[in-house]
Amino acid sequence: MSAYLIAAIYLFVVFLSSSTVFGSEGDEVYAKEILGAAQKEKEWLVSVRRQIHEHPELAFQEHNTSSLIRTQLHKLGIPYTYPVAKTGVVAQVGSGSRPIIAIRADMDALPLQELVEWEHKSKIDGRMHACGHDAHTTMLLGAAKLLSQRQDKLKGTVRLIFQPAEEGAKGASQMIKEGVLQDVEAIFALHIDPTTPTGAIASIPGALTAAGCQFEAKIEGVGGHAAAPHMNVDPVLATSFAILALQQLVSRETDPLHSQVISVTFVKGGTAFNVIPSYVKFGGTIRSLTTEGMYHFRQRLKEIIEGQAAVHRCNAYVDFKEEYFTPYPAVVNDNDLHLHVERVGQLLLGPDNVREAKKVMAGEDFAFFQQLIPGALFSIGIRNEKVGAIHSPHSPFFFLDEEALPIGAALHTALAELYLNEHKHAVH
Repeated sequence: MSAYLIAAIYLFVVFLSSSTVFGSEGDEVYAKEILGAAQKEKEWLVSVRRQIHEHPELAFQEHNTSSLIRTQLHKLGIPYTYPVAKTGVVAQVGSGSRPIIAIRADMDALPLQELVEWEHKSKIDGRMHACGHDAHTTMLLGAAKLLSQRQDKLKGTVRLIFQPAEEGAKGASQMIKEGVLQDVEAIFALHIDPTTPTGAIASIPGALTAAGCQFEAKIEGVGGHAAAPHMNVDPVLATSFAILALQQLVSRETDPLHSQVISVTFVKGGTAFNVIPSYVKFGGTIRSLTTEGMYHFRQRLKEIIEGQAAVHRCNAYVDFKEEYFTPYPAVVNDNDLHLHVERVGQLLLGPDNVREAKKVMAGEDFAFFQQLIPGALFSIGIRNEKVGAIHSPHSPFFFLDEEALPIGAALHTALAELYLNEHKHAVH
């Protein structure tokens, strides 16, 4: 037997002994180990999540949430950087060397009055964790704890990104500007899903959520008495034609196999019954499952509003409110990372509990990370009729099944550990 063949066999045996082969008996032991460790932390996870839930904070105001995160990281002996993007926290676990992957959790709440009566209801009027970000943050803290306990097993570095301001305030974009993705080769995140039962996850390759932006239009005419419309230039009429014409964008200019939405959500005009106003404002949102489609939609929207205004002798001004709301790209999951999520999910939860995610026209600023590096966003089920966890995000009746907390922590942990284990040989 040649020396080259002996060396090749030796390297192959070393590779098999140090790599994860899904479906092996060792993997079943691994899965039970990770889930068991996470379940032991359930009481702590529930406590952390309830503290965050009781004190919801809006975009870039997550000071108490950030303080809680830093306190827990300090107790765990995990180094972190603060502040990042005003209130964000970035921690690292592992060897400190490459490969480096990231896991992101969002922290902010919504300006919504909670209508669920329970012991740990929001203590701040008009604010509520109605999108599950309290759970996302808790799950990532849980993963930090599990990963720190298994630090000697990490063949690289896991960067834990606690992100502020996901709800329309450019939080991910700001964190990127401050360097959180430096040397990171892949990023993962999860989002709660009340349509998937607790104990299951859902993922999909390619487009998952829509690109989106907001718009506000102002159509100016000449106001005057409603009894003499010929003496005026009516912006109400021009606005009516513009809004109707916008609906043709989807029905007559969009490929029926593509997913796009335009919704006009407000119209503001005059205040008197007998006076034609001098201007009307209206606005809404544009959504597309491709980022390119959203930008094309924007251009056509502007042309249609200005064109309809001109036909009716009015002037139009369209503002996409970018100083407040950066257009969101579409979340497009990397195929290899999606397959990794599927494999790890099947390993931990069983094949029957890993499902195909449904595309949604909502926006998610995780897409900003994916514009720079491969990423995968998947959903984790929280649906449980027995506890009332059935309502959609952004509902004042939204409620979370806390049984999902240790599952999320275990998934984050396994995704990171197994990814690093599989890719350590690729580091140059």
